[in-house]
Amino acid sequence: MPIHKVLIVDDSKTELLYLTEILQKNGFTVRSAENADEAFKRLGEERPQLILMDVVMPGQNGFQLTRAINRTPEYSDIPIIMCTSKSLETDRVWGMRQGAKDYITKPVDAAELLAKIKALG
Repeated sequence: MPIHKVLIVDDSKTELLYLTEILQKNGFTVRSAENADEAFKRLGEERPQLILMDVVMPGQNGFQLTRAINRTPEYSDIPIIMCTSKSLETDRVWGMRQGAKDYITKPVDAAELLAKIKALG
């Protein structure tokens, strides 16, 4: 099933704008959240088909939030792509262990992001 609805979770307004622009130009419907509480609120309002997750955020970080979403039965089947400045291999491995389906480092290359999304859909 092709992915159309994406939730971006990132505390950086610049990143939210950049990722939203890439996705909307390519036909995706985008919603955003700047922290874990907002993310769960958005999940309850309208179920996305994909979540792009930052790691470094105040409060609950992206690793913790990914784990929490994957442990919540009604959301556990939503794929998550970690989208972060944390570029170490250990970060990627840890993100995948928390339940992420893929991992991309910032600055995000639009073609790489779209290819990863297409591979999930």
